[in-house]
Amino acid sequence: MEVEQNLSTGGERGIVLQDEEVKKEEDEEPAADTEEEDEDALPHSEILDIFEEGLARLVQDPLLCDLPIQVTLEEVNSQIALEYGQAMTVKVLKADGEIMPIVVVQNATVLDLKKAICRFMELKQQREGGVKHVSWRYVWRTYHLVFQGEKLEDDTVRLKDYGIRNRDEVTFMKRLRKK
Repeated sequence: MEVEQNLSTGGERGIVLQDEEVKKEEDEEPAADTEEEDEDALPHSEILDIFEEGLARLVQDPLLCDLPIQVTLEEVNSQIALEYGQAMTVKVLKADGEIMPIVVVQNATVLDLKKAICRFMELKQQREGGVKHVSWRYVWRTYHLVFQGEKLEDDTVRLKDYGIRNRDEVTFMKRLRKK
């Protein structure tokens, strides 16, 4: 009735009030929906469990079966790039005889290989425990990467320029002290 009286006197105040009341009602409804959504939402731990289960099923795919159970997105992307020929695996032989399969892009430099080795070791340490911190500055100061007797000293040179191809083996070799 208030709207009709204001309209009959020529005022638009009733319409404005009515619009404000509608806006208030619209504002209140989403708040109720948000509360309902919060009640229906899963806790973070359950979402992680669901994600890990799905990821475990995904890793059983023949293309991704070489990946560990606690796989990262980076590792999945690397494996897919390998399958499409956009990356290569370089086997890095450590002094203790362990071989680390390091995945790098086809046009990777020596620096890219070093970074990939660091990342591989960090992930391995996270999964297995053990040493918490490795001084990579010390490692690269005391060890060379060597391919077929040639030291990979220049970080800017591409691996292809050294003749390194997919599945080739690169060795960690201790630097000789200069006297």
